[in-house]
Amino acid sequence: MSGLPAARRTVLKGAALAGVAGLGAAACSTESKLGHAQTPTPTAPVELGPADEVPVGGAKLFREQRLVVSCPAAGQYKAFSAQCTHAGCLLDKVEGTEGNCPCHGSRFDVTTGKAVQGPATVPLPSVPVKLENGNLVAGPGA
Repeated sequence: MSGLPAARRTVLKGAALAGVAGLGAAACSTESKLGHAQTPTPTAPVELGPADEVPVGGAKLFREQRLVVSCPAAGQYKAFSAQCTHAGCLLDKVEGTEGNCPCHGSRFDVTTGKAVQGPATVPLPSVPVKLENGNLVAGPGA
């Protein structure tokens, strides 16, 4: 009878480890379109501040608002969600025109939203943005 409890423990440990491994694989799945983001884009207009804070030919990350804005030419702006489309992590920095996801190393072209390095394969969702009295406003109705 002493052999049965050990075998049972082994089976239970194996089942528990398999469950944890399954959760880990699901969390890192490249099948995700929006990762864990409930709402990767604003549901209402968001004020971002002075437009001149976004350099012409460059981009700026607005972490608190979960947005990244680029300025391809003077007076022209493009905005995208700053939530990685792989697992929903927030981009942590912009270097030149590439946004970096710190979780799994995905990189995005912040002028187009396109994923340029995986594991993400889906582009960042575009967000309407407009210039209003010298300030940028992003989101619906912008």
